[in-house]
Amino acid sequence: MEKGKPKICVPVCVRRFDQLQPAIARAAEGADLIEVRLDYLAVDELQQRKWELPELLRSRTRPVILTLRPTEYGGARSISLRDRLLFRRDSPDGTKLDGFEFWDLEHDLAQFLRQREDQGWGQLHLGSCDWKQAIVSYHDVVSFPADLDAIFELLLSMPAAVLKIAVQADDATDCLPVFNLLDRARREGRELIAIAMGQAGVMTRILGPSRGSFLTYGSLDENSASAPGQMTARELREVYRIDSINRETEIMGVIGRPVAHSISPYLHNAALAQANINAVFLPFEVQDVDGFMLRMVRKDSRELDWNLRGFAVTAPHKSAVMKHLDWIEPAAKEIGAVNTIVVQDDELHGYNTDAAGFIGPLTSRIGSLDGVRCAVIGAGGAARAVVWALRQERAIVTLFCRDPEKAKTVQDQFEVTCRPLADAMFEAFDVLINATPLGTLGELETETPVTAAQLRGVRLAYDLVYNPLETRFLREARETGCGTVGGFEMLIGQAAEQFRLWTGKEPDVESMRDAARRALNNSGT
Repeated sequence: MEKGKPKICVPVCVRRFDQLQPAIARAAEGADLIEVRLDYLAVDELQQRKWELPELLRSRTRPVILTLRPTEYGGARSISLRDRLLFRRDSPDGTKLDGFEFWDLEHDLAQFLRQREDQGWGQLHLGSCDWKQAIVSYHDVVSFPADLDAIFELLLSMPAAVLKIAVQADDATDCLPVFNLLDRARREGRELIAIAMGQAGVMTRILGPSRGSFLTYGSLDENSASAPGQMTARELREVYRIDSINRETEIMGVIGRPVAHSISPYLHNAALAQANINAVFLPFEVQDVDGFMLRMVRKDSRELDWNLRGFAVTAPHKSAVMKHLDWIEPAAKEIGAVNTIVVQDDELHGYNTDAAGFIGPLTSRIGSLDGVRCAVIGAGGAARAVVWALRQERAIVTLFCRDPEKAKTVQDQFEVTCRPLADAMFEAFDVLINATPLGTLGELETETPVTAAQLRGVRLAYDLVYNPLETRFLREARETGCGTVGGFEMLIGQAAEQFRLWTGKEPDVESMRDAARRALNNSGT
């Protein structure tokens, strides 16, 4: 395998033995290595057909890793240490289980074998396999361990070809110790696979190889991920261009919680590829935004050496990031929310492109907003941008929310009327705007801030939610016969302006639009 080239390992997870060969052949189309997950095979299939594996693997076109992982380490079923040990041994008649490049040995099994070696068993008592073929792995699929350095020390004591650590991340800052381990492994001259699992750890899967990780994992398709946060091999190559990422690559991304539904990585990476810019746009699942800004963004305090260029900011952090910025454009200050951060030399500059992105599709639909009666539902960062933009266009604005007390700052700042949302009727309004996340793909998808009965008489309903394209709010509006505008065009408009701020170049808007539509279609919308 070529040294230094990013390597993607595609896990094959099938239940029947006769599914293995076609799955391996399919995986080889996008893989540098293939992991055969034996724990996914039905117990009887594995026991009865184990010795057919060598013949099956001889036709492989990519290096193979064999893995038999128990449930407690993220495997598909319960397997005792004894059964894992016995499975790897040669048969009594001397038949060897071969035809592969690596065994993945969980740390408990590797420790057991080292102890037995010290007791005189001989080197790695696993038949034809020796430590040169071993990947010794540690998995914590529940939490992020506090003693990660001690765990790494334990793995370092193993004479394995490759070490592996995969731990659950709850916040983007959990990736810092993982990247630090990669730096240490490089200094120690050891090969390491280091991954933070879950949505918060996605950046380790994308940036890991460029920072020394032996490989990264990418699934065969959207339905066959073998660990939380694992994306497809195709996404790694085609969306994130992992083969082109190096230490000079500029880093951009979206900060929010949640960000799994965000289409921003697809449209921005498409525009970066079209412009031939050495940059990548990542999703950053951030719970503690203050910790993220201090430990990963601000140059005077960050703990990671990376080439930052800028961030998109989404809910719930649009106001919270402002105290960490060195300069904020006047409009964003007035709005009280920043959705775009530009790294300018050693400073962080804040902008709001939501307002311009929102107003364009609305004025193109109904023309001048002077005197138009607009109702806005919500009181967060998106609602602030909407109210500000409407006031700039001299619209008459009324704010609606479930708790008017929470909207008091918006009401006072922009001098708008605020009313409770419960049982509100909107026949007196020309335009109704949903600036809440209700209706977003996932847990909120079936919700709507208002029903069809409340929408009667409204001329136009505008939903800022873009994923899914067709929200329940829009369906309710259509039922009443009023016009509708979804959040897709706002998404494209504000993203195009972000691209200009980060790169100083004009984006290929059509490539952004096409990539976003493909991503939305693939997400089941």
